[in-house]
Amino acid sequence: MAKRKAENRSFLDKWEAEYLFTYVKDKPVCLVCGVNVAVSKEYNIRRHYETKHHDKYKDLDMTQRSQKVEEMKRSLVSQQNMFKKATSQSEAAVKASYIVAAEIAKSARPFNEGEFVKKCMMKVCDLVCPEKKQAFSNVSLSRNTVADRTCDLATNLYDQLMEKGKDFVAFSLAVDESCDASDTAQLSVFIRGVDSNLCVTEELLRFKSMHGTTTGKEIFEEVSKCVTEIKLAWDKLVGLTTDGAPAMCGKKSGLVGMVREKMQEENCAGELTVYHCIIHQESLCAKALKMEHVMTTVTQVVNFIRAKGLNHRQFTFFLEECGSEYADVPYHTEVRWLSRGKVLNRCFELREEICQFLETKGKDTAELREQKFLCELAFLCDISSHLDALNLQLQGRGRIITDMYAAVRAFKTKLCLWENQMLQGNPCHFPCCQTIKAQISTAVFPCAQFAEKLSVLAAEFSRRFADFDVQKCRFELLSNPFAVDVENAPTNIQMELIELQCNDTLKSKYDAVGAAQFPRFIPDTMPQLRTQAAQMLSMFGSTYLCEQLFSSMKMTKTTHRRRLTDEHLRSILRISSAQSLSPDIDELASKKRCQVSGLGTSD
Repeated sequence: MAKRKAENRSFLDKWEAEYLFTYVKDKPVCLVCGVNVAVSKEYNIRRHYETKHHDKYKDLDMTQRSQKVEEMKRSLVSQQNMFKKATSQSEAAVKASYIVAAEIAKSARPFNEGEFVKKCMMKVCDLVCPEKKQAFSNVSLSRNTVADRTCDLATNLYDQLMEKGKDFVAFSLAVDESCDASDTAQLSVFIRGVDSNLCVTEELLRFKSMHGTTTGKEIFEEVSKCVTEIKLAWDKLVGLTTDGAPAMCGKKSGLVGMVREKMQEENCAGELTVYHCIIHQESLCAKALKMEHVMTTVTQVVNFIRAKGLNHRQFTFFLEECGSEYADVPYHTEVRWLSRGKVLNRCFELREEICQFLETKGKDTAELREQKFLCELAFLCDISSHLDALNLQLQGRGRIITDMYAAVRAFKTKLCLWENQMLQGNPCHFPCCQTIKAQISTAVFPCAQFAEKLSVLAAEFSRRFADFDVQKCRFELLSNPFAVDVENAPTNIQMELIELQCNDTLKSKYDAVGAAQFPRFIPDTMPQLRTQAAQMLSMFGSTYLCEQLFSSMKMTKTTHRRRLTDEHLRSILRISSAQSLSPDIDELASKKRCQVSGLGTSD
């Protein structure tokens, strides 16, 4: 019975000519009117033909019927292709609107820039491919559409991050806070997670506008909320890096203290490693030189030249007349890490021209021409250049904490070398000092004084980076596991470490790929070493990503865009800061239908 029923419901080819039907997507379709028949039974198909179309086609013989069927089938295919093409063009228009919205967000431009882009597209289309004008017109880029697309893209990125978070075996957080153009406190939380394959994901976890106070408790609540929302286990939290503010670092009422308390409540076995941003500490070390009087004088000179338009114009014209290599002096901005070094270098190079210009303005330049001041300016200029070079080494995305620590250790070693050379009267690594020393007598140049300052700076580096020195053994396990003394290693990894160090194949792989990529090749038979590597790879050495995000924030939410909503600002910054992830535009477009927007209207 079942077999006969199945045969009765199979579409037979002869029905095409007899009843003018064809089979499309598992359903019989009438070639005349396009109606679908629910059940593929001859009785149903014959009844439809006899009641609807029999009178019109009853006089056709089988040859004529076959020709008519082929003609109708070609027409049906043509209609289907037309609909597919229309659907394809509609999806392409939606994808294009998402792509443009993403680029507008990345460039920190207003949402209504989409309307400007649309006008440009239409004008280009008129000249290059006028036959495609309708396709270009279908791309919706009104202000509201771009805003909605931006939110969709950000949500998609966050969903991807949540999905990736399920595979994290270790993660760390970088937390910082700053104010925007409307004086609203903005909290940024970045996550650096490592999965079982030791692949690193580094993305913005949360960007929260805090309209009230920003106490340690309130910051902790936001951090706790975002960790919970992404469904991460607290026992996988390895490190926490902050900007060193009291609300962040407080042992009881600060973020650090409350996170540790939370981990104790969750019965987490691991110990939380807390770091003050390496780049911040490196900048703070420079204050130990106590040469603010030199910087103050230089800043006053620069402000005199740049503050008034007339003085600035006359100074640039004066440099042009002198045939100077430089055309201007830059402002000094305290919050910009490399600003001081650039200002000092430029003022040192233009020291003679600056004095001459100030004298034409009736200013006293005796202090600027003093040998003591020139020596101090030269030394501060050189040491600032060295500190700026270290700062640049520490900046960037995806930096491994062991590499950052190695850069700091190298700088501390350099300071010891420079101190000894300065005591010997040989400032060979200080070009500005060499220039001034050649212009004045060697006896006048205060080598001993500058050697003492280098010693003080080295001591400050040792004091501020003591917490990193404590982790030296753990760092070596990642940077060079083959050189680690097994007896000094944690007991839970000693057996695996011996096997690793005795494996010539792994040693060859380490030499070939380097320390950064080697952990991925540690075999699964060494789970403790893989876990240790995952924890070290997940650690943030600085809050550079937060600082970079705040720079983007200031470019996005300017004084002209103060009414930008918290949701839109958050979405823009999530898109512009994304690196490990990219929006799935195909998935987003499949859920939207094309809406055509006019050039001057909003939808």
